[in-house]
Amino acid sequence: MSEIQTLQPKLLWKWFSQICAIPHPSYQEEQIAQFIVHWAKGKGFYAERDEVGNILIRKPATAGMEDHVPVALQAHLDMVPQANEGTQHDFKKDPIQPYIDGEWVKARGTTLGADNGIGMASALAVLDSEDLVHPPLEVLLTMTEEAGMEGAIGLRPNWLQSEVMVNTDTEENGEIYIGCAGGENANISLEIERKLNTFEHSYQLVLKGLSGGHSGGDIHTGRANAIKVLARFLARLTQDEPQFQFSLSEIRGGSVRNAIPREAFATLVFNEGLDTLKNAVQDFESVLKHELAKVEPNLTFTLQSVEKADTVFSQSTTHKAIHLLNVLPNGVIRNSDVLDNVVESSLSIGILRTDETHIKGTILIRSLIHSGNRYVGSLLKSLVSLVGAEVEFNGYYPGWEPHNDAPIVNLTERIYADVLGYAPVVKVIHAG
Repeated sequence: MSEIQTLQPKLLWKWFSQICAIPHPSYQEEQIAQFIVHWAKGKGFYAERDEVGNILIRKPATAGMEDHVPVALQAHLDMVPQANEGTQHDFKKDPIQPYIDGEWVKARGTTLGADNGIGMASALAVLDSEDLVHPPLEVLLTMTEEAGMEGAIGLRPNWLQSEVMVNTDTEENGEIYIGCAGGENANISLEIERKLNTFEHSYQLVLKGLSGGHSGGDIHTGRANAIKVLARFLARLTQDEPQFQFSLSEIRGGSVRNAIPREAFATLVFNEGLDTLKNAVQDFESVLKHELAKVEPNLTFTLQSVEKADTVFSQSTTHKAIHLLNVLPNGVIRNSDVLDNVVESSLSIGILRTDETHIKGTILIRSLIHSGNRYVGSLLKSLVSLVGAEVEFNGYYPGWEPHNDAPIVNLTERIYADVLGYAPVVKVIHAG
């Protein structure tokens, strides 16, 4: 038995221990889904899956509660699979190994999967309990939330019977979320005109050490986007040092679409002007350290010699890429005018890559309202058209508009304070 099963409440930690024992990274949820459905049917509950694999379980009301409003508890089945450096772990086969460290439950060498495993465990513990008094209950467990909300997007229409839903995927203790932003991917692509590399020198710009963060929850903090900072330098170089002639052979940055990039790289090829480039890099690093002293204290901007590529971008492609990335909007577009300290619309370029034929970037647009999402998409369409680039949109999911006066909100606030002795903070999050 896992040591976490000694924790209270026992049903909650029994279920979380069971969830940890069954591999369930994104796109690999089938084993845990089958386990849960088999258990639910064994308990005599209605349990069904829809066309994309989501699970819906229904438990009848306890005696005397049959006429109360049905309530749904919702969680997602998948977890983010990340292992520490040096840890050998096959997330498709190996169980998560939770352990108690003081006041925390942690995992040995990997992510724990508490997002959203503890929420899933909470919902299943409610179903499993024979002591709780409750109205008609539904538990909805969705597929592949972490990789694009595929389960929520593909949810069978009119499947749920509940009038109230409680989502168990939250951020911090003491907070209740009543709204979130929607989102959409914008994939930009600029065709590369290549030519043979006849240049003498090849040097790579290396921008590292930025804070990064979540491209929704941290977008208002002023943290720098490494891709945008690098583009700013390249534009500055072409404008301040027009005599320094160079082409690009590669530009890249970021690793995931929903994170603020912490690193970015660009390889420049040229025949003369190495000292000019070195001085420009040093000067720009000083500028950044002054501008971003509070939010980016650990940034470094350096230059290193690298092996020459066989081909490079033409001058035309080089200039188009630099100008496109430099003028690309990034960060907060508009704050909400009805909710204090809440971002309404934003965008962030999370990934930039170069292949043989194209420079490709992945941008995540977020907005509380659909019209805000459409507006940002329109900005991008207009922008890319100026340099002959293209943009395609996919993965749209709507926002959850908050309703502060909903009865469930007021009820939850009151009960939360009665049980825990302090009032929760009711929030809207710029993420989804």
